[in-house]
Amino acid sequence: MATKSTAQAHWEGSLMEGAGQVELATSGVGTFELKWAKRAEASAGATNPEELIAAAHASCYSMALSHALAGNGTPAESIDTTAVVGFQPGQGITGSDLTVVAKVPGLTEDEFQKFAAEAKTGCPVSAALTGIPITLDAQFVS
Repeated sequence: MATKSTAQAHWEGSLMEGAGQVELATSGVGTFELKWAKRAEASAGATNPEELIAAAHASCYSMALSHALAGNGTPAESIDTTAVVGFQPGQGITGSDLTVVAKVPGLTEDEFQKFAAEAKTGCPVSAALTGIPITLDAQFVS
């Protein structure tokens, strides 16, 4: 069944001095502050589009890997994925670096690496991000 997810953003003021909010409208789980400073510099208390993309990529990758492993009859005990999405002012989004640590009984390291690499290309968010480099560091815990 196809689904649609909705987020809403509101912005006031100029890019540099302004601020806004993004609401995860479909789920209703939260509204988050947006600021240019968070996008261009390290700062706390607000989010930015790249952090939201990183959350989507880490979540999607974990789900894709979980699905592939379960389909193989070797479900993971745990999968922990971090996505780091880079941004360079004037250039844009520079890439997404995935790091996954998974505990998967019943697999060898080589088998795990194969599933991890396939999940990187099979994840729908990875497919949406084909315009940027995507790296993967997959760590296997037996």
